[in-house]
Amino acid sequence: MDNVVIGFLGTSLDQTRRSWRPSLQLCSQPDFPLARFELLYDPQYRKLAMSLAQDIEAESPDTEMRLIEFPLDNPWDFQEVYGKLYDLAEKYGFDENRERYHVHLTTGTHVAQICWFLLTESRHIPAALLQSIPPYKTDTARGGIDIIDLDLSRYDALQHRFEATARAYSSRLRGHIDTKNRPFLKLIERLEQVASLSNDPIMLVGETGTGKTTLAVRLHELKLQRRRLRGRLVTVNCAGLQGPQAMATLFGQRRNVTGLAGTERAGFISEANGGMLFLDNIDCLPHAEQGLLLDVIESGTFHPLGADTPLTSRFHLVVATRHSLAELAHNKLIRPDLLARLMLWVFPLPALRARPDDMEAEIAHELEKAEKRLSLKIGLNKEAHARYLRFARDAGTLWPGNYRDLGASITRLCTLAERGRITLPMVDAEIALLREQWRALALDPDQALLDSCCDAPDAVDPFDRAQLAAVVRACRASASLSAAGRQLFAVSRQGKTSQNDSDRLRKYLARFGLDWEQVTKSG
Repeated sequence: MDNVVIGFLGTSLDQTRRSWRPSLQLCSQPDFPLARFELLYDPQYRKLAMSLAQDIEAESPDTEMRLIEFPLDNPWDFQEVYGKLYDLAEKYGFDENRERYHVHLTTGTHVAQICWFLLTESRHIPAALLQSIPPYKTDTARGGIDIIDLDLSRYDALQHRFEATARAYSSRLRGHIDTKNRPFLKLIERLEQVASLSNDPIMLVGETGTGKTTLAVRLHELKLQRRRLRGRLVTVNCAGLQGPQAMATLFGQRRNVTGLAGTERAGFISEANGGMLFLDNIDCLPHAEQGLLLDVIESGTFHPLGADTPLTSRFHLVVATRHSLAELAHNKLIRPDLLARLMLWVFPLPALRARPDDMEAEIAHELEKAEKRLSLKIGLNKEAHARYLRFARDAGTLWPGNYRDLGASITRLCTLAERGRITLPMVDAEIALLREQWRALALDPDQALLDSCCDAPDAVDPFDRAQLAAVVRACRASASLSAAGRQLFAVSRQGKTSQNDSDRLRKYLARFGLDWEQVTKSG
């Protein structure tokens, strides 16, 4: 691989009158062939930069010199230097497959040195840090080069700038939604830290619709920007990896397995090499494939079907499941050895109903997405917004599909909004539709029973629901109000002198606006 050095022009050290010129000496190291030297210089020192470039070309003809104008109003201003070097790094087309990058620290101000360190430590610049060693400190007239580390403990202001960059990454994982939920914010910050520093497997645990797939996509984007990965994201739903083709689909297959042309395949494991492999519904993966997956995680090698020699694949594994760790272990949905490996980094994603303080921001986000899809600008009346937000935050609104439910609801409202305005009657109709859908999906026999006899079943507290349903069933199974009362109050009636069970039952039903005729007629 070609060595590439990026560094500042030494406005003092690189002067022609000096016997030791670090930038020139760097190009004369026999053990360090330098393919390209990118020299940053302020326009006022252009003449010195041109002179140094000519001397380097004479000393090392094989070194390509690139002079880059880099004007600084104040080279001692941390914010300016870091900001401009950050912009330079963002625009630079680093190619780590063909080139090995180095940052030269000997020239330039101390501020520049610290900024170089921050940018390389955070992998914005994928480079090693180099310093030139003068001849009088070595055994050769050419001096030498060495790796240097810096103590950054004194530079709090710059550390704040670095922390701001970390917050930007965290915001990207949140989809740039301004979350107010502290537990969720801490979870995302920790996930950003782990993804930036580690390539160990990550497990995302959460109900359906909590954004596990979306978060995996954002993790891949983050790791690409931090240069932790170079390859693509390969997404696999393990619910589809069933039957005899599961092994070949995941690990690949050679033609000699069937002898038929066109039956060979690379497999998802091979395609993920250098990138990220996201296995959704990992608990659906057959146990045989789970065992082989564990081998790949630990060794980085695998055998496609029909292959005699192993192949190598290094990737960052992210898996997702809707089951809790207790369910995975108790029901043996994941092999114990694989589960132990995946449990290094587990991130439980909260349900939407657990984040009522973020609901307003989530609604705004879904509105923006719907507007982009429909190419419309949608307005939400003040009363309609307040009504929908109150419903969305209510403890009784469970959002069983989480973001899928919220996104579908907002899309319906936006699509049906006449003249681009969402009104209060539209919101009331949408809330009624959601409740009806969720009631049908729940398949709750108690709820279905109350729906058949109550005018307002939603007005019954969950605390009373099971008891009222039991009373209704007893009434429908009895010949009379008295018979139902005798059955329902068989224990408590023993200690009463007056055993008027029918009156007790009548009063109980009246609490919910029901009577005997209404309950039995509905049956």
